[in-house]
Amino acid sequence: MKNIESIPGVLNSVLLCLASAVAAALLWCASHMDSWPAVLAAAVAFSFVNNTLFSLLHEGTHGVLHQNKRINDWMSRFAASFYPTSFSVQRAFHLTHHNRNRTEFEQFDYVRPGDNRFLKYAQWYAILTGLYWIFSPLFCVLYSLAPSGFRSRWLSSRESTVGHQTGAAVYLSSLRQVPVNVIRAETATSAALQASLFLLLDLSVSGWALCYGCFAVNWSALQYADHAWSPLDRRNGAWNLKVNPLTKLLFLNYHDHLAHHRHPGISWLYLPRLVDSTEPRPSFLSIYLRMWLGPRPISDAASDSIADRA
Repeated sequence: MKNIESIPGVLNSVLLCLASAVAAALLWCASHMDSWPAVLAAAVAFSFVNNTLFSLLHEGTHGVLHQNKRINDWMSRFAASFYPTSFSVQRAFHLTHHNRNRTEFEQFDYVRPGDNRFLKYAQWYAILTGLYWIFSPLFCVLYSLAPSGFRSRWLSSRESTVGHQTGAAVYLSSLRQVPVNVIRAETATSAALQASLFLLLDLSVSGWALCYGCFAVNWSALQYADHAWSPLDRRNGAWNLKVNPLTKLLFLNYHDHLAHHRHPGISWLYLPRLVDSTEPRPSFLSIYLRMWLGPRPISDAASDSIADRA
């Protein structure tokens, strides 16, 4: 049995090439096919394949996409271009997520005393409807153009409602060690790849938008379903979700999220070995459907038994 601490660099390289080629082909199909059912099918398929690319990017943020750090980072930048986002921003934000998981900066599923309820619900339903996705590429562009604009107290201070409740304060602070020019270069690289896809594949705006709209909903749904109403614990505040095997494979075992939070330096390939079968494993669908009911009072956190009911 292979050591679970090994990094499957060759396999990940093959998957990156294959998934990017299939994603490009699906963008072409959505732009050139005449039948709307076929176009929609291509867009839905794209939403899953692009999640494979995001999952590879996720591996890169933890340095387990490839054994060679330089190759790891360049592969990650390529995967990030399909999101599209900046790899350095994604890495800084994602590692902050691990450090702040289920703290009061990341309790979007609970309403705390003093929370702005409009902001809480707006943020919650932005996740569910896929609007959450657009903030990453938009942030990269705006930050590249005017980084000083994100130092305003209302956004960057932990004492402000927006900065604290959305987690913006801790996430923005994570970028202090990331050179702005690196973010600008990576953002430009992502934009160049997207522009190249349009030119080389003669993509239509409607086909591209439908593909990325489906991806936004698919991607956003999982980004909080794997944490919603889990224990308020930095290491154990996630779920190993039950989902059909094909979806789990396309997401590269991303649904084994509790195992990932406990062992963030382990490749996606070995996460199933680290899932404790004696612990609650709610289904993705049960969590996702309940999320539409909205955030719960923080007073419910200690006795929340959604996993037992799932």
